[in-house]
Amino acid sequence: MTAQDKAKWFKFLILILGGGTIYKLANLKDAFYVPMQTFMGLSHTEIGLLLSANAIIATGLFVVGGLLADRFDTRKLIPVGLLGTGALGLYLATFPPFSSLMIVFCLLAVCADCIYWPALLKAIRGLGNDKEQGRLFGLLEGGRGVVDTLVAFSALGVFIVMGAAEAGLKAAIVFYSLIDIAAGVVTWFLLKGNHSAPIIGPKKNPLSNLMEAIKVPAIWVVSCNVFMVYIVYCGLTYFIPYLKEVYGLPVALVGAYGIINQYMLKILGGPAGGFIADKQFKSPSRYLKWAFLALLPLMVIILMVPKSPGYIYAGMAATLSFAFIVFSMRGVFWAPMGEVGIAPHITGSAFGIGCLIGYAPGMFAYVGYGAILDHFPGQQGYNYVFMAMMGLAVIGFVVASLMHRLVRSNAQVAGVQAQTAT
Repeated sequence: MTAQDKAKWFKFLILILGGGTIYKLANLKDAFYVPMQTFMGLSHTEIGLLLSANAIIATGLFVVGGLLADRFDTRKLIPVGLLGTGALGLYLATFPPFSSLMIVFCLLAVCADCIYWPALLKAIRGLGNDKEQGRLFGLLEGGRGVVDTLVAFSALGVFIVMGAAEAGLKAAIVFYSLIDIAAGVVTWFLLKGNHSAPIIGPKKNPLSNLMEAIKVPAIWVVSCNVFMVYIVYCGLTYFIPYLKEVYGLPVALVGAYGIINQYMLKILGGPAGGFIADKQFKSPSRYLKWAFLALLPLMVIILMVPKSPGYIYAGMAATLSFAFIVFSMRGVFWAPMGEVGIAPHITGSAFGIGCLIGYAPGMFAYVGYGAILDHFPGQQGYNYVFMAMMGLAVIGFVVASLMHRLVRSNAQVAGVQAQTAT
């Protein structure tokens, strides 16, 4: 391995450190959904409103984040996002009233989704060529899963040691906050001097780059595909209360299942999706198309597994299998940005637009799913949510098929141009 390769992978590992910690507070429901209801007095709908408020602000600021990523050094943006998130978490641990919780979740979006995430995506894309994008983004998701899992299980341990009650939840939130602050400090010092490679292409101001990116149809197609993956991904949250309410999953295992469902599967799903997309399918867009289709029979199995405590492990296996496929898709859903030939100098703006469209389901999916469950208690509500996820997967297959067709057309044009040049 050359010195350049070592420097590249060292920077990649440092980026993963922050990527696996910054969303813990905004996604507190992953490991502590039931404790949030019990000790913070939040209903399904209220938790959905917090998540939606976070997503609305995030969606509105993703493009701004893209402009920032094109304008400022990512080494500065990434630590600032982490430190701001940690500071907000310390206030969250005081269990402020619901109105204040709404403000906190909105500000978490500013730190994580505006300042941090587009800068991270740009930094990752800059680490490799277009043929490596599936692996890089897949490894990013997998690496985040490793950090996610270690940090989340540690927080769950803090919660249990502190009595698995209100004090435990507060201690877990403080733990998350301190980890974010530590990651911000480490990232600032260890990335010092690791600047992005010079941009090749016309030098324009960020606003000009944004206007250029808006006119590229491929960016919008990739963004719509991310939208479809993400809206299905949002539904994974409800596997947690589903197993508790329908199969009687013990409370002690609810948090552990949530961590496995939301974090550990990144370790396997992200890299698996990246390597399968690059090595087997030879195209992330082609893999995404067939992965959407693979979700349908798995959801049918989830709906058909008998609903009794004796089948709890079958229910867990079915839901985790479905989640694994979704995480493999999340691992590569940004990779088509390289396939469709996005110019390097508009990378930040392209990811800003992609995040704006792709993560938009966070604005309404959680509220929608939560409202269904509150309005139709028990098995009926979960059946409606899961059938909706199946329908969305079908739409996702159509969108991914269109994206793959665009990728093939782009490859044909590139081939003709290469022959003409020779």
